[in-house]
Amino acid sequence: MNHYPIGTPGQPWGEAEKTQWYSSQRVKRSYKEEVLNKLEKIVPAGFEQTQYGALPYDEARYPLYAVLPKTFDESKSTALVTGGVHGYETSGVQGALQFIEKHLAQYGEVFNIVVVPCVSPWGYETINRWNPLALDPNRSFYANSPAPESAQLLQFVQSLPLTPTLHIDLHETTDTDNSEFRPALAARDGTTHDNWNIPDGFYTVANTTRPQLAFQKAIIDGVKQVTHIAPPDEDGKIIGADVVSEGVICYDKKVLHLCGGMTDATYVTTTEVYPDSQNATAQNCNDAQVAAICAALEYMK
Repeated sequence: MNHYPIGTPGQPWGEAEKTQWYSSQRVKRSYKEEVLNKLEKIVPAGFEQTQYGALPYDEARYPLYAVLPKTFDESKSTALVTGGVHGYETSGVQGALQFIEKHLAQYGEVFNIVVVPCVSPWGYETINRWNPLALDPNRSFYANSPAPESAQLLQFVQSLPLTPTLHIDLHETTDTDNSEFRPALAARDGTTHDNWNIPDGFYTVANTTRPQLAFQKAIIDGVKQVTHIAPPDEDGKIIGADVVSEGVICYDKKVLHLCGGMTDATYVTTTEVYPDSQNATAQNCNDAQVAAICAALEYMK
């Protein structure tokens, strides 16, 4: 693996290296134009857009929004949809917005649905996995989290009047995982990370302690209608984890402090699409995320 341009091999970063990394980041797209302006136009009747926080790096530029029912119905199950925990994973954000626009009203008749389309707007604008503190929000969902993205989402979800039964967290696996983000992680931590095979297609990450494989299968079957499912590599793995059923691997989400582990929901999954596939387009990836959400909700009916 090539040496990352910041830091000394084998030595974890200090504040100087983190500052150097932050200084090298550039805004590449607009959170306001691609997320906030869209969100203003697509919230259906019976739902409202609410601001649950703002990122301290620039509170005016990075307000944090959720879409939720104006009134929660105790007779309905509650579903949580999160996107953009990793800001560079575009279809997680755009897929959540597409779901709000095209399907939220329909499924809102059956469920209390809360959608947080872009958890990490600074990461979205700079196309980054980390936040400005060189922290991964998706490893930071724990009490007194130093990552504002994670801490504010945790506080918001804990404030909801009903506890989610379902949580679906929308992600991507990209070629830049190997070319940028895993090398950066190794450099930051002063360790070595071997590249893994980037899976070509959609897969889900279940929770090791409660995988709910029938639920995962329902999502895989739903997504098959719009895109291909990632096959295992020659070792029978996807991103280094054993494949437990078609297109499904497991992580212990609470131990790893993942977004998918922040609730005690019965049904939890993390979606992963592969936007760099020759057989995928940006719209196809958005459609796959929407198909996953809809299949999860159909399973819950």
